[in-house]
Amino acid sequence: MAKQKTVSDEESKLKKPKMEDLLDQLKNQKFPKVGELIESTVINVGKNEVILDINGITTGMVRGKELEDESGEYSDLKVEDKVSATVLELENEKGLIELSFRHAGHQKAWENLEKTLQEETIVKTKIIDANKGGLMCKVGGVIGFMPVSQLTTEHYPRVEGGDKNRILDILKSYTGSEFDAKIIDVDEKENKLIVSERAAWEEKQHETISKYKVGQVVKGKITGVVDFGAFIEFDDNMEGLVHISEIAWQRIDNPRDYVKVGDEVEGKIIEIEKSKISLSIKALLKDPWKEVVAKYKIGDKVKGKVLKTNNFGAFVELDKDIHGLAHISELSEYPIKTASEVVQIGETYEFQIVSIEPNEHRLGLSIKAMKRKKKPTVEKKSEAKKQTTKKKKGDDKTVEKKEKEKNNQQ
Repeated sequence: MAKQKTVSDEESKLKKPKMEDLLDQLKNQKFPKVGELIESTVINVGKNEVILDINGITTGMVRGKELEDESGEYSDLKVEDKVSATVLELENEKGLIELSFRHAGHQKAWENLEKTLQEETIVKTKIIDANKGGLMCKVGGVIGFMPVSQLTTEHYPRVEGGDKNRILDILKSYTGSEFDAKIIDVDEKENKLIVSERAAWEEKQHETISKYKVGQVVKGKITGVVDFGAFIEFDDNMEGLVHISEIAWQRIDNPRDYVKVGDEVEGKIIEIEKSKISLSIKALLKDPWKEVVAKYKIGDKVKGKVLKTNNFGAFVELDKDIHGLAHISELSEYPIKTASEVVQIGETYEFQIVSIEPNEHRLGLSIKAMKRKKKPTVEKKSEAKKQTTKKKKGDDKTVEKKEKEKNNQQ
């Protein structure tokens, strides 16, 4: 009997500290507060609700719209998964703590986006819609925006004439697609997320682009012509832009008058900025302005065709290489409001060259200069004076003769 009592006492001593430890642990546990983000464990997953164990001290429930999660981490939960949830109510009609993944997921999603921005990680973004300014997309569960300027040349909408409706059609055709992108701006307070496909492409192409240098000449094919220039595709599927001002030495209004899709051309690399390569076609052509002083002189009278008029004058073609400007103040002796009051596009007129600046590629023309009266020279002044004196003497003799005839008649 004594032996059994001793065993019982020992068991009691072993159990007692365990119970005390458990009570101490419970005392140290803080009961959740409304608005607090808490860690918990999934104990049951239903169709429209999830039951959670909160540190062994109470039970919580997530249901309905509060199951929505922007971070996407809780879309496929299983029993014993660890989750974070926000406390909405301390007790609902079932006696459970009401919790939310939506609030917690929102916070976590934006924290993840901020981290992705800092780490410059490339992410997958799904295109969900488009407007004329760019693409609406999703990163995880957060809706963001990708401006047209942040698209790669592959997806950039090249539309002749810049038809906005056609541009929108092309952008909308990307709906449902997934693009690789980098986050370039995050602001949770303003609910702003901006992503860039071009930035992701730049990172992937860094090694390829590093092979090219400014001054290098490449040969390729025109793949697109837009109002502001033309695109050339060359080795390694690279693409560069020839700005309208770099197509020819003449002033150009429409790049399509000089190049078309499919043309094989050479271009000189004049700038490399991240993934953007700028090319020049005219840099490989002879500069006609270097010989302009051999063809034209200030004071020369020349014929030229008016190419364009605007508020400050008329652009005039003297030959296929040299174009000049007749400023509005040089078109008429009288005040005019527009160049079209004096000259018409497509018509040819006579001008006088009033200035030549070869280095600036400028040549000034004037119609008014041809009508200005030249100041007489000293010799011409003297001759004019003699003629005036001679005329005066002749007039005096005529008057004297008439007086004599009158007296004789009397």
